[in-house]
Amino acid sequence: MRITTTGEIPGKRIVKTHGIARGNTVRARNVGKDIWASFKNIVGGEISEYTKLQAQSREQAIQRMIKDAESLGANGVINVRMTTSMIMQGCSEILAYGTAVTIE
Repeated sequence: MRITTTGEIPGKRIVKTHGIARGNTVRARNVGKDIWASFKNIVGGEISEYTKLQAQSREQAIQRMIKDAESLGANGVINVRMTTSMIMQGCSEILAYGTAVTIE
């Protein structure tokens, strides 16, 4: 599966567009991590627990987008974008989406 944030894949020709491929995940924070983050907020610095949580969430959303594209019969996804939104206090969604295409 080839994925790109651009509207084309250099050296490849798009022969079919399948529609929107999407993948998302919703994650909640952990009480133990919140205590550590509160301490970090006082002294400053990166809150690595949240950084890792966000990285894992992004990867899961991308993998789900790829599976969705495959289910549509695509072998590529172009114009890939990611967005995040807060669902409720301490809980957020990450969405990865793009146009599923067949390339040759």
